[in-house]
Amino acid sequence: MDLESNPELASRLCREAQGRLMRRVSQLTDEDVQSPSRLPGWTVGHVLTHLARNADAHARRLSGALGGRDVPKYQSGEQQRSTEIEDGATRSASEIIADLKASMMCLEEIFTQSTAAGWPNGHFLGGGHYGVGGCPAHRLREVEMHHVDLGLGYGPSDWPDEYVDWELPVLLATVPDRLDSSISRQLFMAWLAGRGPLDSETTLNPW
Repeated sequence: MDLESNPELASRLCREAQGRLMRRVSQLTDEDVQSPSRLPGWTVGHVLTHLARNADAHARRLSGALGGRDVPKYQSGEQQRSTEIEDGATRSASEIIADLKASMMCLEEIFTQSTAAGWPNGHFLGGGHYGVGGCPAHRLREVEMHHVDLGLGYGPSDWPDEYVDWELPVLLATVPDRLDSSISRQLFMAWLAGRGPLDSETTLNPW
């Protein structure tokens, strides 16, 4: 399963994921959005604002590709991303939810346009590390991971099989760089090979 090379399937899964997310957050209160998420230092409002701006970023890249332009996710780089999240996280629940809904609907409309156009210029990198054709898959990742990060009852057991089939091998490939000692790598490798239990002291550095 390689969702990066199948934007049509990835966009369908992304629409479904965004629908699940919207149904879960649509009735949140001001108190809810200011409560801590599962991400250190971020409230639920931070996570939802990030998801809105991330939808805008993918829409920007895909819209550019439709017009033959290779554009980045954020015009002013990562500082723009951080500022927009911090500025938006303190808004009321109704403002945050309306913003998220509008951003996701805009992205889904661009998915529709991209389907009709045959997902053109999928190789455009926009200064990043994956082609614009991979935007639906990377958006799916953001929605599925951060839906769990909200801490609102959506968990890994809710992830669709198609998403897990794509993401699990990707994550496994990151393990060697996230284990910070030789013995950790040895013990983890033994566990993967069915040659021993997973050491309770084994920790992976953040991904």
